Amino acid sequence: MNPNLRAWLLSTSMSLLTGCSLTPPKTFTFQADVPENFTVTGTANYKPAPGETCIAPTGEAFTTGSLFFKPEQPKTAHQVEFKVPLTDDDHGCSMILRGLKLTIEGQWGPRELDMGQETASFSVSDDPSEQTPVVQVFKGQCQWLFRTMGPYRYIVKIPKCRALNANGDMEKRMIGGRLHRDLLADSTVKLVLSVAKEEEPAVGDNWVKFPQGWKRCMGEDLDDRDAFCFGNTTDFKPFKMPDGRDCTVYPNCTEQEQ
Repeated sequence: MNPNLRAWLLSTSMSLLTGCSLTPPKTFTFQADVPENFTVTGTANYKPAPGETCIAPTGEAFTTGSLFFKPEQPKTAHQVEFKVPLTDDDHGCSMILRGLKLTIEGQWGPRELDMGQETASFSVSDDPSEQTPVVQVFKGQCQWLFRTMGPYRYIVKIPKCRALNANGDMEKRMIGGRLHRDLLADSTVKLVLSVAKEEEPAVGDNWVKFPQGWKRCMGEDLDDRDAFCFGNTTDFKPFKMPDGRDCTVYPNCTEQEQ
């Protein structure tokens, strides 16, 4: 082969390979406005592109791949942000985004274990959309649910996060929704998360609400950890706050506190 022709072919091949390797995949930006002591991480799930078969090193076909996103630092004190690729070639085949799962983590106490998690999810639809939004905004709210745990009845909390409707009311459905693939490239998907002002018991018929706060039902005796009320709204037992205080009313601790 002519040396000049060979050099040209090699140069052209390298240019094509370099161009492909340096071309970043299209992405969309995910943002979350979060309350104090909350954060959001994400897992993007992918499926084989149309006509693509993904083969694992074992020789078996696989149908899903994942990328994990954990912002190292929040964009602001109460906002996290990361970019989600619409395609993924890291698993040895061409894959396309099929959904985004979020982990909402809330810290309710000073210890590392004083935290709880909830999830939200977004699916990606291949159906064409008639809209052309640059920013899609979803709203949700988390509410702390309290309960007692262990023989000393320490207060612990669990977050319940649900979607908000147009009136700002918490719905039964989880936070999330459907995203259209043809609208995602270079767009922004935003989650605005708030916290309900009022806390509620995590388990029904364990507590009775009074003007001073919630009182823990006695159940059969002090050792009854389930301690359902069963209509008994006169006998109650003490519990402990996370800081060790002995209390009779939640969240004020004592009936005299306001």
